[in-house]
Amino acid sequence: MKAGTSDAVILVAISKHAFDSDIEVGAPSAGGPPGYKSTPFHMKMARQGTLYKLVDEHGLIVGGAVLFPEQDRLYVGRIFVAPEHFRKGYGIFIMESIESMFSDAKEFVLDTPIWNKRTKDFYTKLGYTEVRRDKEFIYYSKKK
Repeated sequence: MKAGTSDAVILVAISKHAFDSDIEVGAPSAGGPPGYKSTPFHMKMARQGTLYKLVDEHGLIVGGAVLFPEQDRLYVGRIFVAPEHFRKGYGIFIMESIESMFSDAKEFVLDTPIWNKRTKDFYTKLGYTEVRRDKEFIYYSKKK
């Protein structure tokens, strides 16, 4: 569901924790995409309507996403799940929910760092195909 500005502080903490944990799957150091640990960035995304939150069955925020609709395609800017909730199906649920919410999109696109072993397998498992890569990123697409 869409996140409001009041959700930004919680989402920043989850984002920072999730992306910093990538050091365990090949990241050269702790870090993440631009703005991943910035409250102003997340507040701006919430005001623009591009910040989403994932809540569990108790209503607790366990993850989030930044999504950018572009005409008939959707750019998945990032998804993140709190590390304590890894391997519980939340990542798959987020991606399936995104695809369902944006059912009019003809294509879903995203990228992931080339060093990230976890996300490469994850996106491939969900039906995304690699369309290109450069020195830093692998670019994926899923068409309907």
